[in-house]
Amino acid sequence: MKLKISHSTTYHYAQEVMDSVNEIRLTPVTNERQSCYNHSLSIEPNVPMFTYDDSFGNRVHAFSINQPHQMLTIKSTMLVVTTESFTMDDKKKLSTLKPSVAWEYLASEELINRFIEFLLPTAYTEITEEIKQLVDNIPQLTLWEAKQGSVGVPASSVYAWLDALSSYIRTHYIYDPEATTVRTKAYELISKQRGVCQDFAHLMIAVCRAKGIPARYVSGYHFVGDLHGGAADFEQASHAWVEAYVPDLGWCSFDPTNEAEFDDRYVKLGHGRDYQDVVPVKGVYRGTSEQQLIVSVDVQRLTGEA
Repeated sequence: MKLKISHSTTYHYAQEVMDSVNEIRLTPVTNERQSCYNHSLSIEPNVPMFTYDDSFGNRVHAFSINQPHQMLTIKSTMLVVTTESFTMDDKKKLSTLKPSVAWEYLASEELINRFIEFLLPTAYTEITEEIKQLVDNIPQLTLWEAKQGSVGVPASSVYAWLDALSSYIRTHYIYDPEATTVRTKAYELISKQRGVCQDFAHLMIAVCRAKGIPARYVSGYHFVGDLHGGAADFEQASHAWVEAYVPDLGWCSFDPTNEAEFDDRYVKLGHGRDYQDVVPVKGVYRGTSEQQLIVSVDVQRLTGEA
């Protein structure tokens, strides 16, 4: 699928501000399932940018605005071609490890050392008692427990366990943009029972890490325009989902927000330990704290060759 994505971020300040230092993570990755053929960035006020890759491999554009200004606008336009990823049935066929072997490998020193940064809790994904109790209270997960010796090992495959977890969050938590804020933690969602894609992703990551499964937060876009009648008027936004490590398969994607196979409608920008690592636009400045933020996202499917 060929997708054209436009992402605009504008800050209006109540008074002039200055000494603004910013980072942008709005460049799509190029990997085995997507290719970015064109990406342009524009900044107003017009200032030079420098580019680097962070420790997770995300492309970062950084810039500073020293002169006084009352508005900052960042516009990103990209052309991305995506392909469908493997279905769950494909993954079952590709996996050659027995479930017990895969779960044992997740507890091995080799895997822990390799993926330690995606196993440790973060500010958003703290493994609290509420998170631990949630794991024990999800029937779809605990019913698959099979005793092997004195250790409880899920009888399901790691992938099936993750798919069940994603499905549980999707069906038991209500999507409500007014229920949480950008600072809401994973454990807080358990009592709220409602939130947005960022919250659902953080909750799934926290549960995965509590179970010893490496998991990371993914930022990007999910194209649903043609599902709304083509020219229907609806608000689009950035999206967040989860990548979890499955022995024998590698990093696999799960969307605890939308009931859909992870397919060519998804465009990945980057990944990190949680939202804080992949904030699309973040920065600091000197001046008033009163500001208005306006973000608009437009995702269009282009016809013709893909």
